[in-house]
Amino acid sequence: MAARKIIIIIMAILGLGISMGSRVSAHTALCSCYDNGDGSITCEGGFSDGSTARGVEIRVVGKDGKLLIGGKMDDFSEFTFDKPTVPYTIEFDAGPGHIVTIDGEKI
Repeated sequence: MAARKIIIIIMAILGLGISMGSRVSAHTALCSCYDNGDGSITCEGGFSDGSTARGVEIRVVGKDGKLLIGGKMDDFSEFTFDKPTVPYTIEFDAGPGHIVTIDGEKI
């Protein structure tokens, strides 16, 4: 009887973990950026459930925390900007829990 209760509790905990994981992964923010080879960078964004990132805020921030470039994803969920001459990060900000930060030096 006690072993059965333990198994039921373990199964409930595992089921809750799987259910919570699927809710989180159902709408994960995604963003990737690449160097166009012409002095510009393009970032593409979206969500793991296939949702568009149209209108999502994107910021290019210097290592000192100052905003270098700001804007929003276009109708194609893209944002293109001139590559900064200083070290920078890119912040794709779709709200709390949906922020992706990319180190510009790794692009």
